[in-house]
Amino acid sequence: MAKTGKALVDADAAIAEAVVPFRKSVPVRLISVASELGDQPQARAISIGVIALGLIRHEGRLIRAGARMLIAHEAATLAKNFVKRRIDRTRPRSRKNTESHKLKAGSNTEKEETSFPSGHSAGAAAMARAYSREFPEHRVAAYAGAGLIGIAQIPRCAHYLTDVGSGLAVGVAAEAVVDRLFNAVLGKTIELEKTPLPAS
Repeated sequence: MAKTGKALVDADAAIAEAVVPFRKSVPVRLISVASELGDQPQARAISIGVIALGLIRHEGRLIRAGARMLIAHEAATLAKNFVKRRIDRTRPRSRKNTESHKLKAGSNTEKEETSFPSGHSAGAAAMARAYSREFPEHRVAAYAGAGLIGIAQIPRCAHYLTDVGSGLAVGVAAEAVVDRLFNAVLGKTIELEKTPLPAS
């Protein structure tokens, strides 16, 4: 088990080193802009926007989806912060030496020293799962979007591969807890149907 963990961490460092030359390239810059949809303010705005659209259209499924997304995102944020406050890891873009990529117990709160796990990945995964609960027909697109947001963190040198994988896992787990609570507490209270269009 220890050997597997060391191999993963060493692979992290190798991948991070390999993508450095591409960090400032145009494609990576474009990906970076798109990946910011996974940041906390943007994610909250998207969730609230879905709720607002549902209210405007009087469509319960949209309202539920937006509510699920918002609550799941907040749960994922709390969970990833819990981990970040206990594990220190220097971000790839701020590596100082050959040991910087290793995870160690600690309580550093500086952004560049809290690479593990990826918050963008956690939030995106939680929101994609939450949205897919109400719109399973869009599941593939939602999961693909979350995956792209996560993977984009690697060429931008914001996170290591295991940061992204762990972030996705945190997001999925947080959403699963929220789903159970949502169904028990809120799921049956938002039953609005879509308002029919007036006859022409």
